[in-house]
Amino acid sequence: MTGVVDVGGGLRGIYGAGVFDYCLDHGIQFDYCIGVSAGSANIASFLGRQKGRNYQFYLEYTFRKQYMSLHNLLHTGSYIDMDYVYGKLSCLSGENPLNFEVLQKSHSVMKVVAMNALTGKPTYFDKSDMAQDHYHILEASSSIPLVCRPYFVRGIPYYDGGIADPVPIEKAFRDGCTKIAVILTKPLDTVRLQKKDAPFARLLRRRYPKAADSLLLRYQKYNDGVALAKQYAEQGKVLMIAPDSCCGMRTLTKSRARMEQMYQKGYKDARALPEFLRREETIPA
Repeated sequence: MTGVVDVGGGLRGIYGAGVFDYCLDHGIQFDYCIGVSAGSANIASFLGRQKGRNYQFYLEYTFRKQYMSLHNLLHTGSYIDMDYVYGKLSCLSGENPLNFEVLQKSHSVMKVVAMNALTGKPTYFDKSDMAQDHYHILEASSSIPLVCRPYFVRGIPYYDGGIADPVPIEKAFRDGCTKIAVILTKPLDTVRLQKKDAPFARLLRRRYPKAADSLLLRYQKYNDGVALAKQYAEQGKVLMIAPDSCCGMRTLTKSRARMEQMYQKGYKDARALPEFLRREETIPA
């Protein structure tokens, strides 16, 4: 069973959008798709067979104050208005609806990673947790602590899945994958440091202490996940797809020129996929 992991990464996630648009252009499919944060949105459009949909979200909609802005933060407590993104824009009557019917009929397994804010543990949602115009699991997966309020699903608060399981490669193998393409949005040799998360963890601890503990360990989980993926890559079971640079982008960098560069890098780097997938039958599980 072939799988794909998209780790997301805020607006750097446009790199993954480029990878999936290449896949749609070349008829590449996966049996299993698991997405984290922005990666879950990329996968939703991919399974809905909507080439260019996420490109428009990144390059056009993110510049609207209704999408992400200090105005949102001051008036709602969230820099990113998830209900605008996954409601007003993505619903059936919206400006750019998700093709939910096609997504649901897809034969591919879909998993979405979010962090339970009460336990600090990952939750792995699937298609059964979605319904037409109810894309709450995508909102939960993308809610960055302090940048966004936690998103509630069935009464439980959730935050960005990249905190609890930033590179869910072990989950993909446990679920039966034998070959996996792993989409990163930072260069392959990037090492995360705890110091970037420490100030946010201190603030988060006031309300969600276990989520704060998980955030303090994110750097280690990310580094370990990438290291594990590299080991599998040496065995021919994983293909690492990663940009050679971030083009000066951080998680919430709004720059059309830089996002365009990242998208083009993703589209180009995806050219390694056909050969990797053709070798599937020659690699033992």
